[in-house]
Amino acid sequence: MPRLPAALLLAGTLLLATTPLAAGAFAQSENEVYNKIEELHGDAAGFDRPLRQLVRAMRSGDAEAIASLAEYPLTVKANGETYDVENAEDFVENFDDLVTSETRRAVGRQQYQDLFVNSDGVMLANGAVWMGAVCDDDACKDSHWAIIAINN
Repeated sequence: MPRLPAALLLAGTLLLATTPLAAGAFAQSENEVYNKIEELHGDAAGFDRPLRQLVRAMRSGDAEAIASLAEYPLTVKANGETYDVENAEDFVENFDDLVTSETRRAVGRQQYQDLFVNSDGVMLANGAVWMGAVCDDDACKDSHWAIIAINN
């Protein structure tokens, strides 16, 4: 699946932040989230492990584990700037500047039923992090789940 420009992901995040959905007015079950992931992206079962790894890594501030879950180049919005992080080493080296403690706390508390799913991917913590199914080949026969954007 192609990655959307970070500006579109940020615009969607801002739009969602002003809707009742972001305030938790729309309750959904874990099964509904799972089914939406499966419908739009496939491999909902494959999403579980990277999601849990990300939540644990954010709780503990494990930069290496978070970096290993990202697709590069990775667009990160932090400190009023947009960064194109080229690789995991660059991410780890600049982790404290790229991922705020607020983002780490919010993603670390993420509940499965509170995920937002659309055709762009899966949004965590009201848009702080987006994960997507990234194609491993041109035909997109195989894919893997990865962090595709961070918006502090």
